[in-house]
This record gives sequence, structure tokens and C-alpha cells, in this order.
Amino acid sequence: MNRLGAILLKIEAPLLFLSKDSYRNLRLVKDFETTMSAFSRELKNVLQVNMKEAGRGGSFDRLISDFDELVAGFDKLPLDAKKERIERALTIFGRLREAAAGFSEERPVAGDSETMERNSEASFERLSRPVQFVKGVGPKLAALFEKKGVRNVEDLLYFVPRKYEDRRNVKDINSASIGSKETVTGRVTHAVYRPYKRRKAYEVTIDDGSGQLTAKWFRGNLTYLRRIFKEGTRVIMTGEVTSYLGGKDMIHPDYEVMGEDEDAGDLLHFKRIVPVYSETEGLNQKHIRRIIASAVHDYAQFVESPIPEEICRRRGLQDIEYAIRSVHFPEQNERLEDFNAMRSDAHRRLIYDEFFFLQLGLALRRKAGTADGGIAFKTGGSGIRKFYSLLPFSLTGAQKRVIAEIEADMEKQASMNRLLQGDVGCGKTVVSMAAMITACENAYEAAIMAPTEILAEQHYNNIKAWSESLGMNAVLLTGSTKGSEREKIIQTISKGDANIICGTHALIQKDLAFSRLGLVIIDEQHRFGVVQRSQLRQKGTNPDVLVMTATPIPRTLAMTVYGDLDVSIIDECPPERKEIGTSVFFEEQRDKVYSRMREELRKQNQVFIVYPLVEESESLDLNDATRMADHLQRDIFPESRVGLIHGRMKGRLRDETMASFMAGEIQILVATTVIEVGIDVPQASLMVIEHAERFGLSQLHQLRGRVGRSDIPSSCILMSHRGGSEDSARRLRVMEETNDGFRIAEEDLAIRGPGEFLGTRQSGVPDFRIANILRDSKILIEARADAFSVAEDIARKGLVGNRLLKKVLTRRWAGRFELTKTG
Repeated sequence: MNRLGAILLKIEAPLLFLSKDSYRNLRLVKDFETTMSAFSRELKNVLQVNMKEAGRGGSFDRLISDFDELVAGFDKLPLDAKKERIERALTIFGRLREAAAGFSEERPVAGDSETMERNSEASFERLSRPVQFVKGVGPKLAALFEKKGVRNVEDLLYFVPRKYEDRRNVKDINSASIGSKETVTGRVTHAVYRPYKRRKAYEVTIDDGSGQLTAKWFRGNLTYLRRIFKEGTRVIMTGEVTSYLGGKDMIHPDYEVMGEDEDAGDLLHFKRIVPVYSETEGLNQKHIRRIIASAVHDYAQFVESPIPEEICRRRGLQDIEYAIRSVHFPEQNERLEDFNAMRSDAHRRLIYDEFFFLQLGLALRRKAGTADGGIAFKTGGSGIRKFYSLLPFSLTGAQKRVIAEIEADMEKQASMNRLLQGDVGCGKTVVSMAAMITACENAYEAAIMAPTEILAEQHYNNIKAWSESLGMNAVLLTGSTKGSEREKIIQTISKGDANIICGTHALIQKDLAFSRLGLVIIDEQHRFGVVQRSQLRQKGTNPDVLVMTATPIPRTLAMTVYGDLDVSIIDECPPERKEIGTSVFFEEQRDKVYSRMREELRKQNQVFIVYPLVEESESLDLNDATRMADHLQRDIFPESRVGLIHGRMKGRLRDETMASFMAGEIQILVATTVIEVGIDVPQASLMVIEHAERFGLSQLHQLRGRVGRSDIPSSCILMSHRGGSEDSARRLRVMEETNDGFRIAEEDLAIRGPGEFLGTRQSGVPDFRIANILRDSKILIEARADAFSVAEDIARKGLVGNRLLKKVLTRRWAGRFELTKTG
């Protein structure tokens, strides 16, 4: 939005605010004259040169002069005069709007860019002030606010209410409903201490002529209350109305002492829609409201959001300052349900704002990646054709489509940045191998990085077999690769004698140098941080990047975490891949579970049993893997061989155990979630997950995917202990109902939220102050479209006219999500 549009909105918002319910709002207004005079001066500065050049300076001067006359002395006027002035000011404002019509946004205002930047720096400085300098805070309260993540003035302005209470309607005491939250007024008739069993309470009875109500306090500063509530004092109270011995009571109500005037007293807490904030010990609601009211009054005008005015008009977005004011202290005529559902216009503006600047950063980061250039690979070589002939199956339509998308990217003289999503068993490894062969046929290296050694080894075993048939050299480098073996592999890589390099975090160590790294593939991307992805990419010169995940990511989350990537989805599994029947069993049905296991073992099939713990815990009543492996071998299945694998085992012992299980020498493998990904045992037909209520949905789905890897009918048993939460019961129901990873992902995201869904704070999910990617998905989609359009405009025209946009972007997301590196 240009400066002219922003100023006009700043003028319009308070005028409309006051005109909608002038009696109530005109009493609440503070420093109106000072604020509007400042807006008027700002408007004059912007229009002074340009309007005169356009031959309209005179009309603007007269209108602004008339406006200034109406504002002068406003704060001291009686109520009726204020009403009349507001009506005339709105008429003048309409003429200002008309006079400004046709003012070109593209036309630079003389000296305006530098002025705007200076003003912005000053605004940023004010918003960055520590919260303790806000009126009413101080060091002690600042420490309490910091527990809520509120460290500076801007944080406080965006510390939005968690809900709102409707205190606009003051009831007669006689009409106040028992069991409802009501607001009443009355005079104190008597106030006394009264004993209640082993404690005493302070009781204050008020009378409004229609009836009486007694307020009771059992804790707090009762001596202070005694000083406040004098007989005959008029008070207003809000609380839940209860009944004791036939009377009406309120326990610990909100209260305010009033004068004889109906509207005297601090009406911040009454006779309006009242904000309710998240509390911490030492910060009560009334105190928080007063502090935030002070911050809004002194600092809201400095919040800047230079979203283009055309977008604001098209999307119906409020002025950012007005939205800040309204989200904390809604107008009298607003709908309470809209505010409580965060659907109000004020909430929508702030939510859009967060999404827009995040998406703009992602768009600019994406532009920066393509601007650096890349490798233009030749595709469709003889190696890829030979690879397809080696496969004992035909590619699915989805695999062919995704390979075509990847090849189209690789052919461009720009770095590929693509996310490959696909459910368990959909064939992502084959797709990634096709990309690696293309890179190798162009005399470049391909590297694939996995989060665990087991998964890296699984990739290596598959890739090595294919590579040998194609005359390529594949190597494996993990944290367990030590000594001379490690040195040999590092030298092989640095000399360019390795075509495909499989590994873990070991691939991003400083002493590893690639020869010609052309393709980077990162599997199970959500296990890595954004920085680690970047570190591997920096091992080459603008290599293509393909990130893969077997954890389907809902669209809205993908737009925030991987918004700078193109997305490919393998939404079709090979025809031989069968659905895995899933059932929930409880502890009292354990014998039936063991019978199912015996049935599978008689068929010469194998069984997984997964536990959430490695060793017995004193604090958790859970079966543990080590103890149960011993019990199963000794007491339940002595005729079968039971193996144990977990993340604390030494690499060699774990590898030996896995090799024995894959060779069929071990029939039952007891494990922890170390087998969540990367284990492919075709003869495994039954997965038993103990304490399934303790796992997330996506994790359960991944574990279930370890069986059904061949044409053998397979199933999954979820062992649950009764008495779990509703969320855990919901997860288990979903697992019984579907094998669709994308539906499971949507449910998991809804239950756990983005941070928990992806598992780690470093995974790249930004910290939104207000926005919620589930609730606000429609706004996210709108903001993304607009932000990417603005990024295109910046790419064509550069930063002329967009410097403030860039400054706000950097300020919003500096140090988070790596958006400071945008072009």
C-alpha cells in the first residue's frame, strides 16, 4: 500500500469507529485531536509536491484546512458538539477520497522513498523497545511477560486475546440468570467478613432496586477489598451467577467502582466486548488490559505493513493499525462470535499479514535459487533405459509422471528444488534412482542423505545392486564408518571415483569434498533442519535438489514448510501392494494376539513387535523392548528365535541382528521406532505395536508400512491400554479405518498441530503469533497467491518502490526460516 492510501485509511478508521456508536465511543476516545492532527500533517507532506504539480493542490489544501479546523479543540468539546464534528469530518474525508482518485501508485512521491525509510527505521526502533518501557510494566512484569514470549513492544501489540466476553448488556439483578455469566450494577448495602468452615470470606452485597446480589472473595487481598467497598458506593460486576440459600451470588467477580455518572470509572473492563488474555501467575486480566491499552494507544500507529494497496482493496483488508486496535478492543457493534472464532475483519488482516510476509520470503528465496543458475542436464540416456529394463516390474503411472517432472527440472539451466511426496511403498526409491542415473550420465555425482544409518544402509543396498549392473560405483558413508575405511571412502569421493554417495549427516562434515556434485537427494526431509539441507547443497555448485518424504504432508503445511519448493506427489501404489488390515486390541486380549502371531509363524512368515521404550522406566507403566524380548523368547515363543533391535545398540550388533531377520533366521523381531523407516523385509506379515496410544498417527502409519512389502497378506495389531485420552482413541480409530497416508496426515496435523506433526522445532515450521494453518487455510492460499505475484513484480522491476516491503519482511522473519537471504 502506498503512503497516501495508508494515511487515508488511518484517517478513515477512527472516524468510522466513532460514527458507528458515537455515544459510547466518543466517551472512550483519548487524544483524538493529537492523533488526527499528526495524520493531517503526514498527509500534507505526501501531497504537497505531487498534488500541486497535478493542478489539484488548492482543493487539497482547502479540504485539509477544513479538516484541521474540525479537529482543533475536539477533545474538550461536549458530547453533542463532538457528534456534529465527526459527521462533518466524514463528509470532508469523502471529498479527500474523491480528490485523491486517480493518484497513480506508480508515481513516486518526491523525496518520499527516503522519508519513508527514515520513518520506518524510527517506527521499528519504537516497536523494538523492551516491553518493560511500556507504561505500567517495569522489570518485574516484563519478566512475567517474557514467559509468554512477549519481549518487546511489537510482541505486546501482537499478544492477541485468546477469547472475548460480551459485557455490553448490563442486566437487572432480578433478571440475571443463575448459571450464566452476567454483568450487573448496584450500590453496596453492606460488606462483612463471614466465616466459612475453616476459612473466612469477604462478602459484598449490592442492590440495584430490582434485587440483591452478594459477591464473595475467599482469597486475595481482602484488606484492600474492605477499603474499596464502602456502603453506598456504586459498582459494576461481572461473573457467573450462582445461588446459595436462595440468593444470588458471584464468586470472585471482576469489579469496578463507578461514580454517580453511569459511564464513570474505568470502562476498559465493562460495557463492551472485553478481551481475555492468556494469563501467567502475577498477571491478572485487568492488569493486562490496562497495559495493552497503553501500548495500543502509544505504539499502534508505528506498526507498518506495506502490502500493496491494490491487494488490500481486493482482499478487503483493514488498515493494519486499525486492525491492531480493533483486535484488542472491538467496536460496540461487532459480532462476538466472529471475534471468538478469530473470523473478525481485524483478525483476518493480522492473519493475512503473517501469511503474506512468510510467503513473500519463500517466493523471494525461490527466485534467488533459480537466479543463481544451475546445471542443464541431458536426459533420456542409455543408462536410464537399461535401468528400466532391469526392474522386475513396470512403473506406475504416478512414477512415470513424477520422473517426467523431475527430468523437466533437470533439463533447465536453473537449480531444481523439488519435494517428492509419496506414501509408504509407493516407489520413491526407484524415482530417485532415475534422477541419480541422469546426473551420473552427465559426469556428475549424486548424493543421497538419510536421517538414520539403517535407512542409509537400506538405500545403499538397493542402489548398489542397481549401480553394479549399470557400471556405476556407489559408496556408503555414515557416522559408524571409522578409521582407514572412512579415509578411503572420502578419497574415493574427492577424486570423483564414486558416482553415487549414500550416507547420513556424515555427508555434510567439513572434511568431505565432492568432485562434481550435481544432484542432492534428502530422504525423510522432516528429520533434518533447513540449514542441513543447505549445507549439503553447498558441497556442489548450485546442484539440483530433490527432497523426499514418506510422511505425507497436508497441503497447507507444505506451503509453509516447503513453500519454496515445487511439489511432486506419487499418489498411486504398485498393484501388488495390498492394504494392511488393522485392528485395536486391549491387554485382556493379549492371548488372542499371541495366537495370531503363532498363525503367521506356522506359515513361515515373520513378525515385528514394536515398543515405545528400550528399557523399563520407573516413571512410566509401559512394557519395554529389552524385558519383553526376553519374556517372549523364554515364556511365550521358546520354539522360535526372538531378536532385539534398538537405537542404543552398537552398529555392528544391530546390523547383524537385522541381517539375521532379513535372512529368516530370526522369526520375531522386537524393536523400538528405530525401524520406523528403511526396513524392507518381504516375509514380514504381522506388525504388533505395543502401547499404540502413545504414538502419533504418522508414526503408526510408518510402522505399519514395514509389513505388506510383498504379495503376502499382512496385518497390523495396535495394542492399547484403556483409559487413554480422546485424542489417542481418535488416532487408533483412524488407523483402523484407512491406509491412505494423506488422510492420516490431515488427521494427525489436526490432532497434534504443525510442530508436533513434524517432530522437531528445527524442521522449519515458523512461529505464527496469530495465524493457524489449519483454521486459516483459505487465507493462507490467498496470501500465497498474492505474495508470489508481488515477488514476480520485484523480479521484473527490482526493489524500487519495494524497499519498505523488504525491510518489513526481513524484520518479521529475520533469523527464522532463513528468509534474510532473499535477494
